[in-house]
Amino acid sequence: MIETWRLDDGQQTLALASRDRGCPEVIYWGAPLPEIEDLAALAAAAETDFTGGALDAVAGLSLCPTGAEGFQGQPALVLRDGDGTHVMPRLRFDSAAVAAEALTLTCRDDALGVTYIARLATDPATHVITLTARLECPRPMRLHWLSAPVLPGSQAAEEMIDFSGRWCGEFQPLRSPWATGIRARESRAGRPDHAHFPGLLVPARGATNTAGEAHAFHYGWSGGHRMVAEELPDGRRQVQFGHASGSALEPAESFETAPLFVTFSANGLNGCATAFQRHLRDRIVTWSEPRRPRPVHYNCWEAVYFDHDHDTLKDIATRAAALGAERFVLDDGWFGQRDDDTSSLGDWTVDARKYPDGLTPLIDHVHGVGMTFGLWVEPEMVSPDSDLFRAHPDWALGAADQVLGRNQMVLDMSKREVRAHLFERLSALLAAHPVDYLKWDHNRVLPAPDATQTRGTYALLDRLRDAFPQVEIESCASGGGRIDFGILGRTQRVWLSDSNDAQERLRMQHEAALFLPGAVTGSHVGPRRCHTSGRTLNMEFRAWVAAQRHMGFEMDPRELTPDEAEVLREVTTWWKENRDWLFDADILRLDSTDPSVTAEQQLSRSGERFVVFAGQTAPSRQTAPRPLRLTRLSPEARYRIHLRNRSVASHLSRAALALKDGPLVLSGAALMQSGITLPWSFPETMWVVEGEWL
Repeated sequence: MIETWRLDDGQQTLALASRDRGCPEVIYWGAPLPEIEDLAALAAAAETDFTGGALDAVAGLSLCPTGAEGFQGQPALVLRDGDGTHVMPRLRFDSAAVAAEALTLTCRDDALGVTYIARLATDPATHVITLTARLECPRPMRLHWLSAPVLPGSQAAEEMIDFSGRWCGEFQPLRSPWATGIRARESRAGRPDHAHFPGLLVPARGATNTAGEAHAFHYGWSGGHRMVAEELPDGRRQVQFGHASGSALEPAESFETAPLFVTFSANGLNGCATAFQRHLRDRIVTWSEPRRPRPVHYNCWEAVYFDHDHDTLKDIATRAAALGAERFVLDDGWFGQRDDDTSSLGDWTVDARKYPDGLTPLIDHVHGVGMTFGLWVEPEMVSPDSDLFRAHPDWALGAADQVLGRNQMVLDMSKREVRAHLFERLSALLAAHPVDYLKWDHNRVLPAPDATQTRGTYALLDRLRDAFPQVEIESCASGGGRIDFGILGRTQRVWLSDSNDAQERLRMQHEAALFLPGAVTGSHVGPRRCHTSGRTLNMEFRAWVAAQRHMGFEMDPRELTPDEAEVLREVTTWWKENRDWLFDADILRLDSTDPSVTAEQQLSRSGERFVVFAGQTAPSRQTAPRPLRLTRLSPEARYRIHLRNRSVASHLSRAALALKDGPLVLSGAALMQSGITLPWSFPETMWVVEGEWL
């Protein structure tokens, strides 16, 4: 007997089947199937053959394979009884709850008393499917591993793409071939961390940014996580995502995964990217002021570091406002006795040495020059040299003799009293000062993965958001160490990296766009000589790279020449004039045939206008620039395009190119098939091409 179900959203179909009351499995995930499709026949057609040297039946690749029925791959559930005895449930299908866009499937092992519940829901507007798994036990049991509902890996793929990185070098794509065996990635840092962004792309053979089939996965959890991508000896493939193994430290009667967000695209990686961008922006982020334009930031960190002087900061604020900044963020160094990173975390009171009259005079000045005020905090951490640690050493997570990270320890966020203290201190700050923004940092990894730590942080953030809904929060973790849909359900911005090197930022932003919209991705114009790379970059390039995302500045404005200040004002003015439609634009990565060019097209929701950013990162191998094809335009429509910054063309660009002389009018078909030819340029040049319907 075969029972079947399906979810459809117009872009994809996910079909499932249960054979003879077994735990359901995914039998199809791809382009939409006809409504009349016989799913039982499809399930029968998907059955796997076997031959000698193997078991006399093929165990199904179910939503939760456990090994109890002969499954030879990695199990999706590793469970032990309270006394440590290994338990291997044999899950049998029990019931299904079917709604228009959601499906809940329940399986049980009656002998063990264990219940497994998979919930799958699709969003027809964003084309993202959300999956969670829940395990209910008859008594406290110990969980080592529980995957979100298991999905098959595409048989049309030759490789998979996941993401590694480091501090100041996040979002580095790793391409691995599918082959018999396991590709496992696990962050045991208690956060996603720089090296383990919780995402996976599975492009079909030949897929590009703009064409071909692709599947994509993102695990929306801000703690340690684990990914398993496995090809079985018989050729079947599975993908699992869940919390880091062993991070459920205590026995419990119920366990639940975080949401696994997935999508299928028949239009290249961009189809996956825009689904994730829209879902995050429109379904997950709770905007503190939805109708307020995204303000241009100024952050003082790379101008003053810990050396806070009231008059200097007032001068910097005045200069930043004149350049176009609309929010002033006072970074680390304003509290306790914080002269460097060796003390005072946890002592969230204003440093009277630096601010004898408190923060109010600085805030008043910031408001007086037309900016709002934001503040840096790192609530989950504590310095051993702090009043808080001396009063409550038992509040620190881990052993007393642990190795420190950035001279600090982690507070145990699972403790109610810790969260209550932090809420009291933070709410006192927010009640006493007109602060509209918190840069919430997380500068060290946990001593060990612990899921209760993440849940405690979520609880504190949720309580603060309820009490101060007007305050926007940015997730920072030494840059991009905690970026995921879980933290973004409680924040409105992420700090992609501590690197303000525009060339490195261009690459990182390009890769991160596979998951993140521009509205949440902070990008700042850094110092002329980057503090983390030592590279010196011109203002034109730095400013346009920042203008690709949520724009800000993070340099000492006193270093700017008059020409640099003018360029920055011009680009900032352009960003402000366009930010409303850029807020919900789709970021589409372009397939450049010149590997030295990193290009994207931001397309308005209506499709009536777009902007192309094409960054030259190295010398081209050929003399003449190669044409750059655009994407997702209306073929019959006519577009007026012009090169926004054609005045910066080098004297070595000697041809009389039409784009250098003025606007062109071309059809969408021509722009997508023939493309546009940009002027010859030096490395570290960003071309900006604007287009609109006629």
